[in-house]
Amino acid sequence: MAALRGCAPGLWRRAACAAAGFRGRGPGRGYAVGPAQSPPTFGFLLDIDGVLVRGHRVIPAALKAFRRLVNAQGQLRVPVVFVTNAGNILQHCKAQELSALLGFKVEPDQVILSHSPMKLFSQYHGKRMLVSGQGPLVENAQELGFKNVVSVDELRVAFPVLDMVDLQRRPKTTPLPRNGFPTIEGVLLLGEPVRWETSLQLIIDVLLSNGNPGTGVATAPYPHLPVLASNMDLLWMAEARMPRFGHGTFLLCLETIYRKVTGRELQYKGLMGKPSILTYQYAEELIRQQAERRGWAAPIQRLYAVGDNPMSDVYGANLFHQYLQMAKREGAEELRASGLWKQRPSAAQSCASILVCTGVYSPTALGSTEPVQGGEEPPFHGHRDFGFSPGLMEASHVVNDVDEAVQLVLHKEGWAL
Repeated sequence: MAALRGCAPGLWRRAACAAAGFRGRGPGRGYAVGPAQSPPTFGFLLDIDGVLVRGHRVIPAALKAFRRLVNAQGQLRVPVVFVTNAGNILQHCKAQELSALLGFKVEPDQVILSHSPMKLFSQYHGKRMLVSGQGPLVENAQELGFKNVVSVDELRVAFPVLDMVDLQRRPKTTPLPRNGFPTIEGVLLLGEPVRWETSLQLIIDVLLSNGNPGTGVATAPYPHLPVLASNMDLLWMAEARMPRFGHGTFLLCLETIYRKVTGRELQYKGLMGKPSILTYQYAEELIRQQAERRGWAAPIQRLYAVGDNPMSDVYGANLFHQYLQMAKREGAEELRASGLWKQRPSAAQSCASILVCTGVYSPTALGSTEPVQGGEEPPFHGHRDFGFSPGLMEASHVVNDVDEAVQLVLHKEGWAL
């Protein structure tokens, strides 16, 4: 069961059936603004890849945007949290990277990686978990609270005959059977790995063997071991002119193989990263904490989510907006139903989605959210567990870049540019 579902049973389904309430386009340049307001009652949730950077290059509009958002003392004028579906880096390293690119101090607790909400899944922190991805995998898992993890590479070394696709890596002799290897109790999917064939094979082996891949199993257990995954992006934008495969593509491969082999669906105990509601709840709490540290007493009531991916950024922000509206009408009991999230009642009243054209989305690109020829639906790039509600892919506003997005918000809020 995805974290999106477990967080508020039933409520997310009704949210997904309604289109987002905000509609509009960005304002023209040169509009007038009123006097600045203090303290702020709004905050930004900013995507990174395709909004602030492309690969290792900062997008010029991002520097302009932060000249508007940072005061003369080098402090943000309003609360900002960076919400990325990337996860192959440590949180404090991502903060340092952003600080260098943007020219002001970004704190680690202003950065949400795709797997950051896994900190809430404490019931799995003591279990022995197989972790897949790349970068500082073990360190990331430990920072999230997992105390006993084994990487795919470590598992491959323990059971070398399992990895047979690459002829150059096959063992030249048959190794002795490995005894005493501790049983694996769950799987963490933190991001796309480098050798997909190895990770796909070994993860499937672990699931089919109930955590003992060195043994043969006549019947695959079902339900299978718990699986937690983050980053569902099918595609993402780097320096190349066309989008690249993301972790969502890897998950699609894993799900398809598992279903083909077993005849059953791969199930998740948690799906994190945008567009998961849990990620936006987590982001709102960090916005609230940031405002409190700055001494801004007024509650942060309006959130503006800026992104370049209609399926993750826009869909997620609109879904969270609908969730906020329904939670406000129906009460917060469902919000806490899963026991994962013990935050104070939400102060946010809205979450507006702002789509920029500097990344995955382009009004003329193949696979955009515009209707294709003949009035057919655009292709659905989201994860299977979220379903497809076309209305939730319609951004509240479409602008050229993040600087125009910031100008739009400051204008709406009556703040000086």
